[in-house]
Amino acid sequence: MKVEVLGTGCAKCKRLTKNVEAAIKDLGIEAELVKVDDITEIMDRGVMLTPALAVDGELKVSGRVADVKEIKEILQG
Repeated sequence: MKVEVLGTGCAKCKRLTKNVEAAIKDLGIEAELVKVDDITEIMDRGVMLTPALAVDGELKVSGRVADVKEIKEILQG
């Protein structure tokens, strides 16, 4: 599983990254966490509001910080 946090490094982006790390740890799953901070790549994916969360290339959350509970639900399918 590839989990991507898209954002330029703002406080909200960092908070989302921490929440994703916590969710992965809590679930005990194998997941590759990638931080995408290149604004061109973010815009090429159609993301206009950051932070955003993508799982296996599919955008799941955009423009807000998802909490750990919501991220766990997303990762579990």
